[in-house]
Amino acid sequence: MSGHSKWHNIKQKKGKEDAKRGRMFTKIAKYIMVAVKEGGADPEYNPSLKVAIDKAKAENMPNDNIERAIKKGAGADSGANYEEVVYEGYGPSGIAVMVECLTDNRNRTAPDVRHAFDKFGGNMGTPGSVSFMFDKKGLMVIEAEGVDGDELMLTALDAGAEDVSDEGEVFEITTAPEDYHAVRQALDAQGYTFVQSDITNIPQNYTTLTDADDIKNMQKLIDMLEDNDDVQEVYHNWNQPEDDE
Repeated sequence: MSGHSKWHNIKQKKGKEDAKRGRMFTKIAKYIMVAVKEGGADPEYNPSLKVAIDKAKAENMPNDNIERAIKKGAGADSGANYEEVVYEGYGPSGIAVMVECLTDNRNRTAPDVRHAFDKFGGNMGTPGSVSFMFDKKGLMVIEAEGVDGDELMLTALDAGAEDVSDEGEVFEITTAPEDYHAVRQALDAQGYTFVQSDITNIPQNYTTLTDADDIKNMQKLIDMLEDNDDVQEVYHNWNQPEDDE
């Protein structure tokens, strides 16, 4: 995983989320509720719920909100029945895009996602059209300030991490999905705090856009998708320019 840093993209995304924190908390609450419905309210026996809680904590979601979402998901009448749907497509100049959604109405969500692609110079593809260009990985991001990189690397690798990379501002720890929890637990035990902690999709390669219109449209496509209440995550292989912050 060394070479290209994903941190710039994560930083940009988190900056936008900070401005829309209420919406982000609502999306994570939905994610928690679905995880509880599918696997129960005890994170020790529900890996999906544990991932959802890790994600919530990395976003500084208050514990009260987390507990409320767990209780709501465990309730007999916990509202709409959400299902996970992944849409795949291409942004301007063939940028690969995966859109993870939790929806209670595919007939609403699919046209909305398709409209975003069409509006900004992309097109929605068929299932599997771009997912092969991404690897599902556990990813933990820890701010580098005050952290001994050698100690972090030893702890993470001993616990089963695939790689620890020093990206300057942060360290990025990647794992196989099945090793994520063991590595996260080992780092938790050593008192590390996380900027990001999730099972995510990481591009195998990144693509740079050079045309100004393509850059503008790609950013607008991401923004429009992330503003959709049904969209949980937008993954892409665009190497966003540093001056785009």
